[in-house]
Amino acid sequence: MNNIAYISMGSNIGDREKNLKDACALLNENGVDTVAVSSVYETDPVGYTDQGKFLNIVVKVETEFLPEQLLKKCLEIEKELGRIRDIRWGPRTIDLDILLYNNENIETEHLIIPHPRMHERAFVLVPLIEIEPNAQLPNATTPLHQVLDEIPDKEGVRLWR
Repeated sequence: MNNIAYISMGSNIGDREKNLKDACALLNENGVDTVAVSSVYETDPVGYTDQGKFLNIVVKVETEFLPEQLLKKCLEIEKELGRIRDIRWGPRTIDLDILLYNNENIETEHLIIPHPRMHERAFVLVPLIEIEPNAQLPNATTPLHQVLDEIPDKEGVRLWR
């Protein structure tokens, strides 16, 4: 059985666009098939704001991997592309976050799905809704496009090029 997941990607160090493309290519080379890719959005940093602007996308993928295996693959790709974790929400070559996995709620020691802060982040919801207009959180009654309408910083998410 193939599982459907949505992965958010962000980059604000180096060639940001190339980092996103390389991460997508590495997913595809490692048993994670890209089904859809959002447009690229440039966004202001959130949390730690003393850093450059991000480029963000969301990809819809199909994979045989279980959630923990998919997380492991994402972390390996971050490492391969030079991600260093030193400042929480700090600058990074690439960041891969699993947003949704099938229609499941998952909580383990290392992984929480849906991503615990995705509903607060326009830079995640805008590209997600672009490729999946009817997206919603498991067991939720409010579609995410309505959640997005109530986020104050969505103007900080701009279509890039």
